[in-house]
Amino acid sequence: MSDTAQLRALRSYRERLTQHGMARFEVLGLDQDRELIRSLARRLAGNSQEAAQVRAFIHSHITGAPPSRGVILAALRRSPLAGAELNLKRPVVDGREVEL
Repeated sequence: MSDTAQLRALRSYRERLTQHGMARFEVLGLDQDRELIRSLARRLAGNSQEAAQVRAFIHSHITGAPPSRGVILAALRRSPLAGAELNLKRPVVDGREVEL
């Protein structure tokens, strides 16, 4: 079989996908879920922080695993105010006198 331009283009496209850590695959699902699956695949292909969060969320819901620990602490460490040397001390007050 001759190596047509179309076959060469397809082969090079698949090689580029592999170099970026991507893979093409086919899934079966309901027709009404087509756009949901496509949008999910696009978001996961971004390989960003948001993709990692979506991936962890879906994984925990599918496997039934308990939520991971330290998520709140990690979010606070990513905060723009982390390391800002804020003074969060409040003055200690003995209280006030109340007439009953």
